[in-house]
Amino acid sequence: MNVLRAMNIPLIRYVEPVFRPPSEAQSLILPVTDGCSWNACTFCEMYTAPQKAFRARREEEVLTSIRRIGEGHADQIQRVFLADGDALVLPTRRLHAILEAIRTHLPRVRRVSSYCLARNLEKKTASELGELREAGLRMVYLGAESGDDTVLARVNKGETYDSTRAALDKLGEAGITRSVMILNGLGGQIYSDQHADNSARLANATQPEFLSTLVVSFPGGEARFRAGFPEWTPLDQTGLFREMERFLSQLTLNRTVFRSDHASNWLILKGTLGMDKEKLLEQVRTAIARPSAAPLRPAWARGL
Repeated sequence: MNVLRAMNIPLIRYVEPVFRPPSEAQSLILPVTDGCSWNACTFCEMYTAPQKAFRARREEEVLTSIRRIGEGHADQIQRVFLADGDALVLPTRRLHAILEAIRTHLPRVRRVSSYCLARNLEKKTASELGELREAGLRMVYLGAESGDDTVLARVNKGETYDSTRAALDKLGEAGITRSVMILNGLGGQIYSDQHADNSARLANATQPEFLSTLVVSFPGGEARFRAGFPEWTPLDQTGLFREMERFLSQLTLNRTVFRSDHASNWLILKGTLGMDKEKLLEQVRTAIARPSAAPLRPAWARGL
């Protein structure tokens, strides 16, 4: 829950629905943009509502919100998440102004984070990102979805293996913590193997600090997705586990926190890679061979 919502203090203008990563549950959710500047991925329904059309918030509005929050609640906020879909689309100067206001009015904040599209960083240098890191931007969540160019094209991600790797490398060089998300099942049956192989290749090449997987799902229906990916056939539960096994078995990560515990996942997996790789693979293989012996999430409990 948003910190200020829990206090019932309407100091920020929210445009529903509001999204944030699970790990930002205790953070102040601070919108600096509305919606997503790309908003064309056919698997994503987060920003399709009419009221979520992309726009940058006025700088004055954002800075005023930060100042007003600081006047009465500066001692209660230690983390800030910059919303909505890709705050780093803002010019570097504006991001510095926001981070400076957070330092000034919310001095107890120890981490500022945001979602990020790979394309957001094309015109930002590693040096600029390093300056943002020093100013307080410590963590970025990047939805890679897949490392496979065919799958990325089918879902209209607007990225490639190379563009995603370049963004992750730039963030790593700047010292910004990277949390990368892959969508289990995104390639369907026909592209499952190459989706797993190239997603593992991307992770190995970039060595992100955090890596997570979600299961692709369509609570609003599949029509939009299938229009660009007519050959897609979903993986069943066993197929999802086999894809996960293939993905995990190829990872050569040195010290990456791995999570597959989102509500969309049938099987909850948690560990550090590579230390826990064999343990995680054993859990997945048990789910494949003996599903009744695996602690699977019941169907009614799954969702977005």
